Amino acid sequence: MEVLAACHVHSKWSYDGSWSLKELSAEFGRRGYRVLMMTEHDRGFTEARFEQYREACSKASSKEILVMPGIEYSDTENRVHVLVWGSVPFLGEGLPTIKMLEGVKDANGMAVFAHPSRRDAWKCFEPFWSDRFLGIEVWNRKYDGWAPSQTAPELVQTAGAIPFVGLDFHTERQLFPLAMALELRGEVSEETVLEALRSRRCGARAFGHSLSEGIVHKALPVLKMAERSRKMGASMVKRSKGRRTK
Repeated sequence: MEVLAACHVHSKWSYDGSWSLKELSAEFGRRGYRVLMMTEHDRGFTEARFEQYREACSKASSKEILVMPGIEYSDTENRVHVLVWGSVPFLGEGLPTIKMLEGVKDANGMAVFAHPSRRDAWKCFEPFWSDRFLGIEVWNRKYDGWAPSQTAPELVQTAGAIPFVGLDFHTERQLFPLAMALELRGEVSEETVLEALRSRRCGARAFGHSLSEGIVHKALPVLKMAERSRKMGASMVKRSKGRRTK
């Protein structure tokens, strides 16, 4: 059974999230997703709060959509971010990346390198991390915009990782047709989702097409141009607001 998962999603449980878990499950369910792979920021979490969060995700789940708890860990410099899912206890805030990855490995969790283009985080990637990461984000809606990362593909190849796409959802501005297609064996559950990912029965999609399809590659020049225009427009709006407030 193939299902679509929205990855890298933040709710009000994150310090900068704006939607509740219930609101997210309703909106993404309406858009055809069967799995929400949540990734709340580690800031402000404790082991006790993480357990409360897990329970909240369970309550927000339904027959239509699974809300899957996860944490986005950031290093001491807030440069390297890692998305983590699975039966991993809360590991702490602002940990050195290698210490955090060791904790994920010991708990048999799953780690994905987030938005490598943000603050040139890809330059921090250590070769010995490769066997600790199942995936690497090749397209992050919040930081890459309307076109995929230019630096991630080489990193994916070097690490032998699964190409991931993530919304980095905080507000409705990050709603975008990106998804991970998962081939599940059994009912939709946290266990079957993790098993499909570990077995690499998955693929990144944009606009309903696999990133490896020719139609996506042909669209890249247009997407890059659209992203440049979007950034220019956003910059003009920002400057205009700045002038009005002076």
